[in-house]
Amino acid sequence: MSTQSAIKNVTLTTLQGIKARGEKFACLTAYDACFAGIASSAGVEVLLVGDSLGMVLQGHDSTLPVTMEDMIYHMHCVKRGNKGALLIADLPFMSYASETQTLENAAALMRAGAHMVKLEGGAWIENTTRLLSERGIPVCAHMGLTPQSVNRIGGFHVQGRDTEQAQAILEEAKLLENAGASVLLLECVPRELAKIVTDSLTIPVIGIGAGPDTTGQIMVLHDVLGVSPITPKFVKNFLVNSKDGIPGALRDYVAAVKSMSFPAEEHCFN
Repeated sequence: MSTQSAIKNVTLTTLQGIKARGEKFACLTAYDACFAGIASSAGVEVLLVGDSLGMVLQGHDSTLPVTMEDMIYHMHCVKRGNKGALLIADLPFMSYASETQTLENAAALMRAGAHMVKLEGGAWIENTTRLLSERGIPVCAHMGLTPQSVNRIGGFHVQGRDTEQAQAILEEAKLLENAGASVLLLECVPRELAKIVTDSLTIPVIGIGAGPDTTGQIMVLHDVLGVSPITPKFVKNFLVNSKDGIPGALRDYVAAVKSMSFPAEEHCFN
């Protein structure tokens, strides 16, 4: 069992240092004070208050019904339980459709305790990314499979498998970095593409279903604990073999990310 200890006051500088040293960091979703405390005490460097709460907490079949009020409430809860992790909050569906709306909603999440906001999209969020970063709000850009666009892309499918789409993802990732994105999250893309993107950017890249070569890994808390109603290919249940319940499972997850034993080949798309 890993003896990973609690982290202390992780910042963007911390994540940049991890990337510069060629190391890895662990991320996890969190939605309440209790699990935020357990996860950060287990050594999880980044906690995401994700709009995935719409599916794992509220029982919806997508993230689209999640509101700003939902996100602000859960952000407050996670902040109270956090013990040093960097906190990212999702801007939910249609909460960044205009400049005024974007600034107001991002500011509300930052006031609630977020250190960074996450928004989904490619080239079309370039101006939004620049708008936020110029005003002191760090941005995590989410590319690849973007759940808020599930109706446009026709379901939860791997992105970037053909050459044209892969090239577009790489070019748009560079565009968003130049626009001021501090972190990039890649979801459900081939591991080869994720490695190219990670190596091509100076900012940290977080992966989910993107292979072992990204700077960080993120999973939904309920997936790590094996209680989600569905089990995607990239998911591993860390609770089933834990010798110390949930805290041990989260320590094992952190250790597996840092040693690059997770994700393994069976969790990757090629």
